[in-house]
Amino acid sequence: MDVKFAFLNGEIQEEVYVMQPEVYTKREGNEFLIVGVYVDDLLITGSSIRNIQKFKDQMRSEFDMSDLGKLSYYLGIEVEQRRGSIELKQTGCAKRLLEKAGMLESNSTKYPMEPKIQLSKDATGKAVDSTLFKSLVEGLRYLVHTRPDISYAVGIVSRFMERPTVQHLNAVKRILCYVNGTLDHGLVYTKNSGSHLLSGYSDSDLGGDVDDRKSTSGMAFYLSESLITWVSQKQRCVVLSSCEAEFMAATAAACLGPVVLYIDNRSAIDLAKNPVFHGRSKHIDLRFHFIRECVEKGEVVIKHIGTEEQRADILTKALSTAKFERMRDLLGVKKLK
Repeated sequence: MDVKFAFLNGEIQEEVYVMQPEVYTKREGNEFLIVGVYVDDLLITGSSIRNIQKFKDQMRSEFDMSDLGKLSYYLGIEVEQRRGSIELKQTGCAKRLLEKAGMLESNSTKYPMEPKIQLSKDATGKAVDSTLFKSLVEGLRYLVHTRPDISYAVGIVSRFMERPTVQHLNAVKRILCYVNGTLDHGLVYTKNSGSHLLSGYSDSDLGGDVDDRKSTSGMAFYLSESLITWVSQKQRCVVLSSCEAEFMAATAAACLGPVVLYIDNRSAIDLAKNPVFHGRSKHIDLRFHFIRECVEKGEVVIKHIGTEEQRADILTKALSTAKFERMRDLLGVKKLK
């Protein structure tokens, strides 16, 4: 079944846009319709109940289709729709993953990774079952869809798929213990009648990977106060200072613009706003021109924020219990009823 075919038979085919291979949109004036497609399942939403019903009627005229009502479960994500809010969690997926690992009865931990832990490729360490290791990591990666609080830890263990050892498996088990103690955690999206401001938080560590000394970027973006996208990712090249590391993270975040971007490193802010080139920043010149142009055009507004309020901090390093729980709350991961 090709959803685009149904759209092209509609009344305004020139206004059909493809966002991604699995997501389609249709606009009529100020109203819009968004359709997510997975095999023969459709997830339909939009700004008008009338347009949603019209689309359903069009689909029924072309295909044998069943209407399952309001979304409650989709691709392992559990959805609870309340008045004024939508809650997302993956409790069922998490339990199945724990069962696969034989850890349903494991003790819980308060954070997914030990602070200041340094995992390496461990060439001399005892190897473990790579098939099981990859399966557990892949399961954890899927949980990140509603659990950004484990993004950093999962990203770290994902770097050792080629030859996992005992220390890597222990790190995975630590994450699973944390998941076991927070099965009822997820994301909450609330209705906001005010301005729909897009804001982002960008942060990085410095040379955190002990094997190649590359840094990790963390980015979190909000529409109003709802977390809509996030990333914890190793940077592509080695940097020489925390300023450059944070600058690289900020440049990646600027690609989403227009956005208000919060950074806790004043040197990185100065580097983005002022054309100061020198030998130590030659390898980031192209990225420099890009973000500076965005700032000059007003597409990106950069603001300083204190480290204690930097929501992306949890995406760049392992934190102690008190700070981790505070940052998790700022990030938007809540204990759901």
